[in-house]
Amino acid sequence: MIVLGVKIDNYSKTEVLEKVTEFLYSNKQYKIFTPNPEMLVDAQKDEYFKTVLNDGDLNVCDGFGLQLASGAKRYPGIDLMQDICALAEKNNKSVYLLGSGSENVIKKTADQLKNKYPNLKIVGTHPGNNITTEQFNNETIKLKYDEQDNNDLIAEISLSSPDILFVAFGHGKQEKWITENLKDLPSVRIAMGVGGAFDYISGNVKRAPLFLRQIGLEWLYRLIKQPQRIIRIYKATIVFIYYLCFHKKA
Repeated sequence: MIVLGVKIDNYSKTEVLEKVTEFLYSNKQYKIFTPNPEMLVDAQKDEYFKTVLNDGDLNVCDGFGLQLASGAKRYPGIDLMQDICALAEKNNKSVYLLGSGSENVIKKTADQLKNKYPNLKIVGTHPGNNITTEQFNNETIKLKYDEQDNNDLIAEISLSSPDILFVAFGHGKQEKWITENLKDLPSVRIAMGVGGAFDYISGNVKRAPLFLRQIGLEWLYRLIKQPQRIIRIYKATIVFIYYLCFHKKA
């Protein structure tokens, strides 16, 4: 289905994990993205981002508002990431953790994943290089990063030969980086943008209680705990509803 010009796949959790398993044993490379209302709002003013999202091989609904708007089954990215780790452990596949911007966060994430999945092969971690953005013609936002630093990072990941690459650069940056660089990482079967998942898994940020997540009020918990998120919450609620009502695209 299409919501605000962006493809959203409507699969059950079981169907998503079946596809992930197929991807792991394929000789091709696959991109998994987890669109949410804020991402769809940003894509309305960033044609490059919209194109990148629509190039995803599996776009899993992440966000209660998007579930209501599309009818797609919600599967939060952090849950999907951990379920993929469970599949990787079961199938003897390796993972690489990239992003968060913090050595401490990414180390704690790796430690927590190893505690939960003792036989999971984590072949490498990297907090990520400095990435900024540059806007063109009010329609396209491109990534800016040091080419040599990026080449060094690609070489480091390639030497580790992971089957799965989790990228936590924040939405927009991570999807574009994956699209621009996946071809240079031949061992990677699945690259997934995971947003703030490392912060939650590491314990750096506390996740909302389960009952709030189940009734779609995780955003309210985040706002109370992190008032600085108010602009993001506004985009994901008020602005998203506005676009749905007045700028709906087939």
